[in-house]
Amino acid sequence: MVSLSSIVREVLTIDPAAPALEFEHKWHSWGEISGIIDTLETLLEENGIGPGARIGGILRNTPQIAAVIIGTIITDRCVVTLNPSLPDQKLANDITTLKTPVIVAESADWARPEILEAAKQSGALCLEVTGNIETPIKIILEKTGSDFNSDAKGVGIEMLTSGTTGTPKRIPLMAANFSKMVLDAAVFEKRDVTASPKLSNAVTIANTPFSHIGGIFGLFVTLSAGRKACMLDRFRVNEFVDAIERHQPKVVSAPPSALRMILDAKVPKEALSSLKVFRTATAPLDPNLADQFYETYGVPVLQNYGATEFAGGVAGWTMADFTKYGTSRRGSVGRMNPGIEGRVVDPETGAPVPYGEQGLLELRATHLGDGTNWVKTTDLARMDEEQFLWILGRADNAIIRGGFKIIPDDVVKAIESHPHVLEACVVALPDARLGQVPAAGYLVRAGHSLCAEDLRSYLREKLSAYQVPTKLLALNEFPRTPSMKPSQPELKKLLETA
Repeated sequence: MVSLSSIVREVLTIDPAAPALEFEHKWHSWGEISGIIDTLETLLEENGIGPGARIGGILRNTPQIAAVIIGTIITDRCVVTLNPSLPDQKLANDITTLKTPVIVAESADWARPEILEAAKQSGALCLEVTGNIETPIKIILEKTGSDFNSDAKGVGIEMLTSGTTGTPKRIPLMAANFSKMVLDAAVFEKRDVTASPKLSNAVTIANTPFSHIGGIFGLFVTLSAGRKACMLDRFRVNEFVDAIERHQPKVVSAPPSALRMILDAKVPKEALSSLKVFRTATAPLDPNLADQFYETYGVPVLQNYGATEFAGGVAGWTMADFTKYGTSRRGSVGRMNPGIEGRVVDPETGAPVPYGEQGLLELRATHLGDGTNWVKTTDLARMDEEQFLWILGRADNAIIRGGFKIIPDDVVKAIESHPHVLEACVVALPDARLGQVPAAGYLVRAGHSLCAEDLRSYLREKLSAYQVPTKLLALNEFPRTPSMKPSQPELKKLLETA
């Protein structure tokens, strides 16, 4: 029977000498990736860490860590994601709280004293990914503890949510569900997952962090297709464009904020000439931004919709759908993926609403919840008869200002309609009289300036008085989550102290 693990194992052995993953302009072969996987398996078995065990990984975007993730999942263990970009104290607290029997990290993270001390206090088996082909992984601390939270049978990934609107929380993703979502994604490439895999000359540009579900999901989609990957530790315009020019991919993916950065940097059209499609996800896509990108580069922007809780994608555009329906379904995130049902219900009564009306999105699929009942989301949406879906905002993110309800996305759109604004984010601040008030941070386009009072005057013409933010703060850059969304909790701190 075809499974994600069987496909990945077969891909790894087709041609061990062939290039697999590129990082910092250096290629690493399939054989090298297999060597890391085999070494990890040997060390885990020797220390009694069998299938179903939780493996904590400080996940940097490198080929070596990619191999650790692959090896953990295809041997039926669970990857517990640890974010290397967290401040030392927060990451140390995460290690202490999670109680995984194994922690795997690169030398750079073991060189952080608080991280090493937290791992030592936990008593976990600590493994260092060395980058040395002869000894790709070595033990730096033997396992001395016994009070571990080890069991994760059937769970493939224990993933942190992005924490865009609040404190990140951990969500267990069942291995079978994750496998199904990866294999189902082949529909967007018209690829038959039951056929014997072959190595491809195509190169995926991988820039989503592994500490975000999109990073691991993209890694396994790439693997299952037999494609090579050029790995970037995060999105930077110059490195991203350089990778496109060197590898000439037809399809790339990045968050909507990347589209803004590319346009703002005035990247030449010829630099992106290989592209046929630009896929985007993780955050709402402004249709005007998609239109501007298409007009500038001639590349259609196809949005996908998903969430950590759903182990990946839920809906998305195929190129065939875009060609036929792109204009008439402008702003949609595409159609529901195969095997997933969606409906929109009244938030108060739970009753389905007619097609085209706004409500709360619910989903149903064999790999969601108990497989039979509808699963509530926190997204406001509408859907049409053809199963095209529009995401309209988050139901749990409304700001109530003196009894008036404000949807932050409406305010963001108004701010971003100003020709000098590159990107905006709106949060709620507490107010003794009104309960809550909206406040916003914004980025100004290169070569322009825009003071808060001028922006406020502009917004008074676009919004109702109660929607206009009480505080507007121009920033050089947003604090961001691993998925490149503005971090609302961190922005709120900046606005409160401004």
